[in-house]
Amino acid sequence: MTTNIVVNGAGGRMGKALVQACCENKHTALIAALARAGADCCGGDAGLVAGIDKQSINISSEANPDDWQDPVWVDFTLPEGAIDALTFCQQHKIPMVIGTTGFNTDQKALIRAASQVIPLVFAPNMSVGVNLCLSILKTAAHTLGEDYDVEIVEAHHKNKVDAPSGTALRMGEVIAEALDVNLEDRAEYSRHGNIGSRKPGTIGFQTIRAGDIVGEHTVTFAGIGERIEISHKATSRLTFARGAMRAAHWLKDKPVGLYDMQDVLGLKI
Repeated sequence: MTTNIVVNGAGGRMGKALVQACCENKHTALIAALARAGADCCGGDAGLVAGIDKQSINISSEANPDDWQDPVWVDFTLPEGAIDALTFCQQHKIPMVIGTTGFNTDQKALIRAASQVIPLVFAPNMSVGVNLCLSILKTAAHTLGEDYDVEIVEAHHKNKVDAPSGTALRMGEVIAEALDVNLEDRAEYSRHGNIGSRKPGTIGFQTIRAGDIVGEHTVTFAGIGERIEISHKATSRLTFARGAMRAAHWLKDKPVGLYDMQDVLGLKI
């Protein structure tokens, strides 16, 4: 059964990848492509804008749910735009996949509240590989315990506006949960000057912003006499877009609730 997809942010780099991933997936069909009002891509064919064959679906700044049949909304935009879309999807009872990152505490609360109205997949990273890494990190942290220092290094393109990345933060959360501690109490986001020796039990985050790096994450567990590194490197945004299409197809007939990619991939224990 085919899942009808509405792509929000179709003119951006991730939006173009979503359109491409949707059109190449035998389980999904593009029925609408949206962009902010005034965007240069508005009026253009979604397929041609994405660099693939013409799809006969023009990018629009106006959502017309009366023209859609059983849609799933896929959103990779900015927090403010995604929250506006969230309100719209609640009003029209449209299931939603959110891959947008950088939400503040209040915005995350709105997402949780919306999941009581619509089925919703919310994940900072839609990559199958990254989500497999999260499962591995949980096992590693539980096995190694607090005798190993933890450092998370992430790298992204120079235009990414939030730091650390949502994926890096989720990695930290998974590790903290496995250690039965609170990440907010253990996270170390900045080091500069004469800071003294490392505080026991801290989880360090380092951020790189440069060039056109799609996304790289490395978690190091460093003990005395050995070091374990778990890494994921993405070379194409299609990695995330294909995961988002998998999530959208999975979500189509699910009941109201808040899900993540661990649910989609059957990785939750």
